[in-house]
Amino acid sequence: MPNQNKVQNPETPVPKTPQMNDRDFINDMLTTEKYFCNSFSVALHEMSNQSLFQDIFSISKENHDMQRELYNLMFEKGWYSLESAQPTSLSQSYQQFSGYKSQFPYGSNIQ
Repeated sequence: MPNQNKVQNPETPVPKTPQMNDRDFINDMLTTEKYFCNSFSVALHEMSNQSLFQDIFSISKENHDMQRELYNLMFEKGWYSLESAQPTSLSQSYQQFSGYKSQFPYGSNIQ
């Protein structure tokens, strides 16, 4: 029985051989870009030199854009799937996090 909560395009076939195929290469690139996104984020949080911050911020933006393009390509080819959110879990998350806003300064002004 197929998973009714799965969101996925039809999978583009790739050769099943020991050699890396297109899916393997793109998945490797996506994983690397995600790692870079996280690393740049940590670096930006710790950077004190404004000029260097601006340079790395620009590179980080390009990195995020590339990560998104690779994700979209994997999803388009059916090599990346998602689980659709269920209304009950959305409601539970909303209730949980809406209670947090009162803990922040000016929290009552957040919509």
